[in-house]
Amino acid sequence: MQPDVPVFWNWFFVVWPFVLLGLMSIGGYFMFRKFLKLLPMADGRSKIDIQNEYIEKSRGMWTDESKEFLEALVQPVPKPFRDVAKQSIAARIAQVALEAKASQVTREHCIEGYILATPKRDHKFLKAFLQEKGIDYSRYQHLM
Repeated sequence: MQPDVPVFWNWFFVVWPFVLLGLMSIGGYFMFRKFLKLLPMADGRSKIDIQNEYIEKSRGMWTDESKEFLEALVQPVPKPFRDVAKQSIAARIAQVALEAKASQVTREHCIEGYILATPKRDHKFLKAFLQEKGIDYSRYQHLM
């Protein structure tokens, strides 16, 4: 005699390995992307090293206003990914400001750096955000 097993458990044991494999694949994908950023390029430095260098060079250039503006820009990013996104966007903003030989990071640098650092699908959030704040973004239209 075989005990009666509810049908739910039969389906659970069939579906669970595929769910587990899918979740592990998603996590592995993001870990692999981070690993690729750590690999040195032809000049011997990694993308993370270059980002950290730009952030360190511009550390004294950030004003309270530009820090708050950056914080507002990264607000829609999910909490677990926000720090990483903030660091990469801040590095790109710093690069823009340093290439412009500016004495401090301004809103214009933040907007241009955000556009260059984020994928095109995120630009619609930026447009809505800038319209809400009453900031004209027409001069950045060529970057979007």
